[in-house]
Amino acid sequence: MACFPHVFEYPFAVLQEKGFDLKGCWKEKFFGNGNPIVLELGCGRGEYTVGLGKMFPSKNVIGVDIKGARMWAGARESREAGIRNVAFLRTHIEMLDHFFAPAEVDEIWLTFPDPQMKKVNKRLTSTRMMKLYSRIMSDRGIIHLKTDSNFMYTYTCEMVDANHFPVIIKTDNLYNSGICDEILNIKTYYEQQWLERGIPTKYIRFLCESRNGLIEPDIDIEYDPYRSYNRSKRGTDKD
Repeated sequence: MACFPHVFEYPFAVLQEKGFDLKGCWKEKFFGNGNPIVLELGCGRGEYTVGLGKMFPSKNVIGVDIKGARMWAGARESREAGIRNVAFLRTHIEMLDHFFAPAEVDEIWLTFPDPQMKKVNKRLTSTRMMKLYSRIMSDRGIIHLKTDSNFMYTYTCEMVDANHFPVIIKTDNLYNSGICDEILNIKTYYEQQWLERGIPTKYIRFLCESRNGLIEPDIDIEYDPYRSYNRSKRGTDKD
């Protein structure tokens, strides 16, 4: 991936010493336009990143993940297809504010993240992560979550409700909901696996408004009765 001009890999030591020269000026210096910036966090193979780039040429889409071997697939596809509004950033999600300035990001997609049922702070919709997102998102930026996990969906809905974030759409069975939104029909590798197993896709879209303090939901949520595919080497047919 080091040969791809639209892939950025910055070791932490380099960030500490020099910072990231595109922070605050992705649009002007890299994309060459003033279009909105959309992130897919934990992008994996980049299916949504590439799909969004194709669907919305008037948006700049950046896939973020720490695992380069998976990201390479989307990076190669977008490069070979000549898609100029797509980029990839290899880093830990917790370091987003090293790469993006306040109000620089307009939308965030979370596509089938690990629900982290035992580790609240690692959930990508935890209040810890919401504080991080609010530091880089524009006022009333949009967050999308697509998930197979009832645990993740329930937790996110409760977090959103506890903190009074405005909900645009939510459904616990996307493809039987009657929602006609082409953007939601892009399917990742993992989503295909869940659907084949008869596990419905859950979806929520809400506004990430600025808050002085965030409240973790005080609720017990039943764990998912299955394990994720290919995560921590746990996914098997027996699951």
